[in-house]
Amino acid sequence: MPARADVWRDRQWYFPEMRLEQAQQLGKGGAGVTVAVIDTGVDTRHRDLRGATVPGWVVTRNEPSDDVDTGPHGTGIATLIAGRGHGSGRGLLGVAPRSKVMPIRPVNDDLLISNGIKWAVEHGAKVVNMSFDLESDQVLADAIAEAYANDVVLVASAGNGGGGVVEPAAFPHVIAVGSVGRDNRIASFSNRGPEVDLVTYGVSIPVARPGGKYAVSNGTSLSSALVAGGVALIRARYPDMRAEEVVDRLLSTAVDRGAGGRDDRYGEGQMDLIAALTAPRAGKSAPPSPGPARNTATASSTDDSGVPPLLIVGVGVLVFVAGLAFFMVVRTRRR
Repeated sequence: MPARADVWRDRQWYFPEMRLEQAQQLGKGGAGVTVAVIDTGVDTRHRDLRGATVPGWVVTRNEPSDDVDTGPHGTGIATLIAGRGHGSGRGLLGVAPRSKVMPIRPVNDDLLISNGIKWAVEHGAKVVNMSFDLESDQVLADAIAEAYANDVVLVASAGNGGGGVVEPAAFPHVIAVGSVGRDNRIASFSNRGPEVDLVTYGVSIPVARPGGKYAVSNGTSLSSALVAGGVALIRARYPDMRAEEVVDRLLSTAVDRGAGGRDDRYGEGQMDLIAALTAPRAGKSAPPSPGPARNTATASSTDDSGVPPLLIVGVGVLVFVAGLAFFMVVRTRRR
């Protein structure tokens, strides 16, 4: 008897739209990549997240924890990134179902978040998702810059309400993500501004909730999670690819939406994971040759270690004249 279709798996309408099955094959499902989820924590006992998490960090208690959920938000974000489903085709699949989620909380204080980011980087996270809105100061901006310098890709939600892009998405070195609906048009709630980098789906998205529950939700938080999962696929396919190249690849392969070129609603465009996973890489520079490189033409006229060109010409002329004189003497004697 064939397995009965699962209503929650069926509600993941964006899977064919984003060609996620193909993307997961190309990106090895995100295998080997850890995504730190700075959020409310994650219900690691949810059946769709079994085997999908690594121990996280409760910053306020300065201790690791395998189950750090204090609300529904973080569990939903984690499932969009690394959900594994359950049974035979049931439950929710994440964009990168072979990646691992590292839960970090809380998200209500700059210093605590900064310490959480540093801890995540020190413990192997290569992607950081920040689906929250917090008025921040320089300490968080510095932690983000440090993580990026340590080859970590940071993704954040642009914010909801149709206003300006919120922090930390507005900070440098962060991919600020907005939302589009199923029609690929910007969602009314998606924030806008020059900081927007990328958009993807964020309307009517099914998410997991603590206690084995599910819901359907909207918001740029969900869009950020989908992009973070996409980053995990890219990093799994190209383990040697630096963070800046990953970011550039996502933005340069995005599908242009709205007015031609970049704009404040869609940023560089809508994420195209297949293009990001398959675009040719820029050629790597050849290793330097021994010794300093020089311009040959310049060296020939300025290198003091060789014979000056005028001396070579002069010697040639003398040899020619001497040869001609010798020829004339011999010819005269024969006469």
